Amino acid sequence: MTETPRRVRVTAETPARRATPLTRGIALPGSPVDEADAVFTRALMRSQLRLALGTVAGFVLVVIALTLAVALIPEIDELVVWGLPLSWLLQAYAFYPIILVFAVLYVRTAARNERRFRALRDRE
Repeated sequence: MTETPRRVRVTAETPARRATPLTRGIALPGSPVDEADAVFTRALMRSQLRLALGTVAGFVLVVIALTLAVALIPEIDELVVWGLPLSWLLQAYAFYPIILVFAVLYVRTAARNERRFRALRDRE
């Protein structure tokens, strides 16, 4: 009867790891993290999120108002432009300028937020 060999655990030496500060997604791993920069970045992210949510809410409200106006005002159907009822033209083409206006407002405001962030960051 042969005795089964004893199991041996084989491991490699792990190199000593130096503690790295948490970056929370605002810097590359291993790069130094400035606490003020982290605070400004979080403020910018919150500001951009508020702007996005406000823009979407405003857009939805305007689209609902236009849709209700077309549905609830029967006189719009009686007006004919280029052989088509005005309500059809509003449903087909009125949303594009609304989208464009909200897009331009969002981009300009987001760029202003980022300029303010850069001004605060560079002042430090």
